Amino acid sequence: MAHPADRTGATAPALPRTHPLPTVPVEDAISRQFRLLECTAGHFTGDELFAADAGVVPGLGRPRTTARVEAVLADFLGAEDAALVQGAGTGAIRAALAAAIAPGEPLLIHRAPVYRTTALTLRGLGTQTVKADFNDPAALRAALASGRFRWAYVQHSRQRLTDSYDPGEVLAMCREAGVRTVVDDNYAALRVPACGVELGADASCFSLFKLHGPEGVGVVAGAAGLVARVRADNYSGGGQVQGHQALDALRALTHVPVMWAVQSRTGEEAARRLAAGEVPGVAEVRLANVQDRCLLVRLDRPLARRLPEAAARFGAAPYPVGSNSRYEIAPLFYRMSSSTLDDAPELADWVVRINPMRAGADLVLDILRRSLAALGGEDGGDGGDGPDGAAPDVPQHHAKD
Repeated sequence: MAHPADRTGATAPALPRTHPLPTVPVEDAISRQFRLLECTAGHFTGDELFAADAGVVPGLGRPRTTARVEAVLADFLGAEDAALVQGAGTGAIRAALAAAIAPGEPLLIHRAPVYRTTALTLRGLGTQTVKADFNDPAALRAALASGRFRWAYVQHSRQRLTDSYDPGEVLAMCREAGVRTVVDDNYAALRVPACGVELGADASCFSLFKLHGPEGVGVVAGAAGLVARVRADNYSGGGQVQGHQALDALRALTHVPVMWAVQSRTGEEAARRLAAGEVPGVAEVRLANVQDRCLLVRLDRPLARRLPEAAARFGAAPYPVGSNSRYEIAPLFYRMSSSTLDDAPELADWVVRINPMRAGADLVLDILRRSLAALGGEDGGDGGDGPDGAAPDVPQHHAKD
């Protein structure tokens, strides 16, 4: 779809169709939250939830409290085992891949820009990455049938705006071919109906900092043998997640399912209202999983680089901390992710991503409206005439399959 030029003569790029991952309705999120507490009660007595230990406990190699939290998470996710690690989501991915892949071994990955910290991990491990388009089942089957791979790496959240593959179907195809899988569940765990290990992966890796936990804590959940290797590699006392950190992460998780369900619902409301023309200066809107689930808003003028600073004057967060960390309560107005811009650099001047965080749609739209009006005044313009008629990709909530 072609879009008109703005008054400076710059031609606006079209937003592609996106394929957002399914979310969890609030009622299902409440049930999930209650189940987490049932799992907690199965591994903690009451007073143990008020105290935490530290150190390399003989026979465990980690604090007792950490071991209990790991057991809760494994039970909750239906995994054979789970290990808490330092380094948040990046540390979890690094630990899992180091335990799974030998140096120089081929690893099957999606044909798309790789998240930059993951690219660093792959380079550091000396992994030979081989790409196949996961959006193309025939191409994926051909790669799997080659017999070259013991392992595949799957990013649950989208790497490209146009990604459409179903992670569960990709994992099933890998499993049928005898190829084991490590899944990056950052930005997806507890937001989607099922994470990688729940869909049959050998390992799910994600950050608990992104789930309101303490800084630097991640988890690898999955097959017992792989998790045992992760734990054996992390034998040093200085590398342990101490008991107070583990307990802090568990306490935070108890409200995350409902919080994220509300946030997903708010994003859908904001997208519908923007598409209906409530904010002058908005040309298109899409819901997308670009890292975290958020709104992509294409402006009718190339103001995207300036918008975050303007929005911050009206109460928005101008940059992320951990993308849904405990620090992030105000709506986030920010540029597109680096990996997305690697694939679509033409969007940099026109598209801003907005995450409601803990706010409602009213505040999100009010900040956007006031920011665009302020930038219009600075430019001597009128802020634009509203959407060009493109409807957003706003899915309904999906119950767990």
